[in-house]
Amino acid sequence: MALFLLIAVRANAAELPKTIGDAEFWRLVTGLSEKGGAFSLQFMSNEDSAQFVIPTLKESTKEGGVFIGVGSEQNFTYIAAIQPRLAFVLDIRRDNMIEHLMYKALFEVSPDRADLISRLFSRRRPSGLNANSSVKALFDAYQAVPADGAYYEENFRAVIDRLTKTHGFPLTETDKTDVGRMMNAFRTAGPNSLKGFGDTTNPTYAQLMAATDLAGHQQSYLSTEENFKIVKELEQENLIVPLVGDFAGDQAIAGIGQYLKEHSAIANVFYVSNVERYLWEQGDHGKQFYANVAKLPLDSSSTFVRAVTSDISIRLGIPIPESTAKWRTFVFSINDCLNGVTSGRIQGYRDLFVGAR
Repeated sequence: MALFLLIAVRANAAELPKTIGDAEFWRLVTGLSEKGGAFSLQFMSNEDSAQFVIPTLKESTKEGGVFIGVGSEQNFTYIAAIQPRLAFVLDIRRDNMIEHLMYKALFEVSPDRADLISRLFSRRRPSGLNANSSVKALFDAYQAVPADGAYYEENFRAVIDRLTKTHGFPLTETDKTDVGRMMNAFRTAGPNSLKGFGDTTNPTYAQLMAATDLAGHQQSYLSTEENFKIVKELEQENLIVPLVGDFAGDQAIAGIGQYLKEHSAIANVFYVSNVERYLWEQGDHGKQFYANVAKLPLDSSSTFVRAVTSDISIRLGIPIPESTAKWRTFVFSINDCLNGVTSGRIQGYRDLFVGAR
């Protein structure tokens, strides 16, 4: 009888959608989101080791699952690698959600990588670029192209129209202003100057896109036309859902977990960057985060992707291999981490990296 009931429940549960309607997408964005926090906006990642774990993720992650991540464009690189059926991008900064809506519109109106770069950085597309152009060749071609104010205005209107008219998302005037502020930041800096938060040694957008894994293979979402199209297709189907959420909050992660359970889905990969460090520094926030993660449907392959800076690893005595990279990125079993927190084996941020390879 118990087996019959289990089969019946699975039969009645909906599968993950192949597309999400505009109204449902906006319901998820607004209904699962929490109040934003006061943190500095990073227009782009500063993690030079993001691609180091991609070969491992490709081997261990089943395609067609669910990805959860924090931050900006680095999520696209992980999404292109594991090819999920659905992705949630969760960040305490509301600006990050707005930036992902900006990216969504740009992906949808850009037929290829060269066009996305052109629109994102408000630079007219130079001739000679095609699907076979290397990522370095793409950005090299734009290096001498000046920002174009009229083209910026054209693309800004296209982004707002795509979001508000094509999709019908009810953006506020503040939201629209924020989109313009972000697009202007990309225009002003350009792909060969824009850098993530931190010091002047951080890589530029162009450098991150042309970075490699430890074997020297380029894995960024702009490294190939195929990678770009994986992300573009998910954006077109409303399958990358940006949320405002606190890792230690009581709504966003729990809401994602409930949605996945309703659709018989598993959280395959959760990219947390270095957020856990801040959570452990805030008393019980670390343990609350793991209590939230425990509400996600998981299996033995569910994976955390963590990143830590080399200076923090030295300061805290985190035992990680030496590297010339400013960051190191690792994968860990989510279930093993949850068990470690419950048993007391993990009592602080440093403990998360014991056994890192």
